[in-house]
Amino acid sequence: MSHERAAEERSPRPVLLSLPFSGRWLVQNSPAQRVPSHGSDLFGERYAIDFVGVDEWGRTAGTRDWATVFGTEPPDRFVGFGRSVLAPAAGSVIAVHDGEGDHQARRSPLALLPYALGQAARVRAGVAAIAGNHVIIELTDGAGFLALVHLRAESILVGVGESVTTGQPVARCGNSGNSTQPHLHLQAMDSANLGVARGLPIAFTCYSEHVGLAGPPVHRASGVPAEGSIVEPDSPARPANGAGR
Repeated sequence: MSHERAAEERSPRPVLLSLPFSGRWLVQNSPAQRVPSHGSDLFGERYAIDFVGVDEWGRTAGTRDWATVFGTEPPDRFVGFGRSVLAPAAGSVIAVHDGEGDHQARRSPLALLPYALGQAARVRAGVAAIAGNHVIIELTDGAGFLALVHLRAESILVGVGESVTTGQPVARCGNSGNSTQPHLHLQAMDSANLGVARGLPIAFTCYSEHVGLAGPPVHRASGVPAEGSIVEPDSPARPANGAGR
């Protein structure tokens, strides 16, 4: 086997996706920063990425009070809660899980610590306790499977066996499963079974990236958004002025 072929097998080509939303979202746990992006290969999340909805000032929530500092907060306080989640690629829905509640959000270290201590128990409880409400899509080009995770309870709009097109609404952003505040977790995998799946690298096409709110955004034809940046989809007609990451 040639060195080039061996390198390609070790690093498969990324699955190309559209951003699964409109508006501005903060990037967290980006595989551009580290791999595994979430510190683990469990549940196929090696190259997973998280998006947290933000307002025009880059805030995840417009309200802060004593609960922010000392306790928990209702999920509907957060900008991303209830925002529409779109199919990032065309494919067929092969799994849907709903019925997990949207629990209270946590920004306070006093609330985050006991939640972190319960992580091992949630892993032992299985996929539903980690992913919460989720949709799995098999890509039409055979490139793998996509999981859209932590969806809002009773917001899923698609069913098993249904074909979806890129940009089609499939659910709303929630705070179900292993989530400390409303956000969308997206990952590509080689299997629809989250218990055994291995993660696949991903990249996004045609988006604007704000590294901080000062200055103009960079328009990218394709790439992986940086940790802590704010992204939003580009108009297809807008030319890119930045290379992919």
